[in-house]
Amino acid sequence: MTTRFFSDRRTLLCAALATSTMASMPAMAQDAWPSRPVKLIVPGGAGSGTDIVARVFAESFSTTFKQPFIVDNKAGANGMLGSQIAAKAPADGYSLLFTYAAAHVVNQSLYEKAGYDGARDFAAIAQIGSGGNYLVVPAAFPANDLKSFIAYVKSRPADELAYGSWGIGSGGHLSMEALNQQAGIRMRHVPYKSTAAANQDLLAGHIQVAFSATASALPLIQAGRLKALAVSGPHRVPLTPEIATMSEQGVKFDVAAWYGVFAPAGTPRPIVDRMNREINRIIADPANAERWKTMGFSQMPLRSPDEFAKQVREDIRDWGDVVRKGDIKAE
Repeated sequence: MTTRFFSDRRTLLCAALATSTMASMPAMAQDAWPSRPVKLIVPGGAGSGTDIVARVFAESFSTTFKQPFIVDNKAGANGMLGSQIAAKAPADGYSLLFTYAAAHVVNQSLYEKAGYDGARDFAAIAQIGSGGNYLVVPAAFPANDLKSFIAYVKSRPADELAYGSWGIGSGGHLSMEALNQQAGIRMRHVPYKSTAAANQDLLAGHIQVAFSATASALPLIQAGRLKALAVSGPHRVPLTPEIATMSEQGVKFDVAAWYGVFAPAGTPRPIVDRMNREINRIIADPANAERWKTMGFSQMPLRSPDEFAKQVREDIRDWGDVVRKGDIKAE
């Protein structure tokens, strides 16, 4: 009887230990993350604003986490290609999405089958920066501010001038359509796969104007190759304080753009929180303050995953309203 009692106790103890060990395995796996390289999927081409910013953070991530963080450019379909790939990736923290606002919050309103929902299919990790885009023209263009630009466009036949953006429904596209509507002008839209590609055709004279991501346009502006006439969004860019916002120049447009890091929905929260802390640490590091200015950010807010998720939901609603009111269609 006594022997059986101790035998049963040993059996129960072993079972309890096994159960406890199994229950702790997910937590242990999360604690060990990352134990191999992490992929940062960027839905834009090399040299795009998103790519430039992603590589800065990838370098810091690799140093902190002692594993390579590899930028994987998946340009195409107005950011949908990379976003779809990221949405379908395993929710284990080894495939993350480094994206931009328009691709993440506009496409589901613009396309009937975008293939992902920016809020439902992703766990928001952290927002990176806030600001607008430059309205840029070639250096020799006969306008130096938004008012003279509008006057010049009105003096030309409708659709004679062409403007570029980094895709249908991109921030560049919607910003220009807002300008067209408010100013009563018309220009042809030429979509590209990336803002870098649009900038090159702008320099070559194939298009006459574009809204360009600050990170990729700023070096060209500083070199005198492009001229900035205005900034979209609520704030001026610190390194070009002389360039007034659209709203300051009489065309109301205060919607801010951002970059952001996301994980597939279902990714363990401890991984999300670790990434959020690291991103906010990098943002807040005084050693990086000048770098953010040179990349064209107007502000660098520090937000929790929940706060960023709320911003994403609000932007999906607000940009959806812009798309519907403007009757903007994916071509």
